[in-house]
Amino acid sequence: MTLRTELWPIAASQYGFVTTRDARDLGYSAVELAKLASREKLERISQGLYRFPELPQTERDDYMRAVLATGAPDAILSHDTALLVHDLCDINPEIIHVNVGKHRVRRAISGVQLHSDHISPRERSWWEGIPVVTVLAAIEQGIATKVPRHLLQQAIEAARARGQLTALELSELESNL
Repeated sequence: MTLRTELWPIAASQYGFVTTRDARDLGYSAVELAKLASREKLERISQGLYRFPELPQTERDDYMRAVLATGAPDAILSHDTALLVHDLCDINPEIIHVNVGKHRVRRAISGVQLHSDHISPRERSWWEGIPVVTVLAAIEQGIATKVPRHLLQQAIEAARARGQLTALELSELESNL
C-alpha cells in the first residue's frame, strides 16, 4: 500500500487533514508527506499539517485545522469556541480557542488562541468528530474568562432546557455566575 492509501481513512475522519504524526504512526517519515505535497498529491496547510485536496471542504474545517495544527495530542476546542459549537448562546468569537494542556506549541497559529488549562477526561467530549470540552466545562471556562453575563445566562438556560446538566451542576454554575 502507498502512504496516500494508508492516510486516506485518517484524512476522511479528520475533514481531509493529516499530520506528520499520522504518517509517523504508520511508519513513514515527515519527508514523505513533503514529497507528496511537492507532487501536488497533498496540500501543505502549515508546518506538519497537510490536506487531501479531493476531499470536500466544510464549515467545520477551520476547527479541525486549529486542533491539529497545534501538534498537541490532547488538543481540544474550548472556551468561547466550545460555547459556540455546543450552540449554547449567541457568542461569536473572532478566533478559535484551543486548549493544549501542558503541551508546548512553539509557533503562533493564525486565528487561534491557545490555552493551557488542565482538562480531565470527564471534561472531554466530541462535536462533529472534533474534540471539545463538555457543556459544563465550556460554561465554567466562560465564567472564568468573564464572558458577558447575559451570554452565560443564555448558555445555562439552553443547557437546562436540553437536560445537559444535573440540578447540582446548574445550581453551582448559577451561584458562580
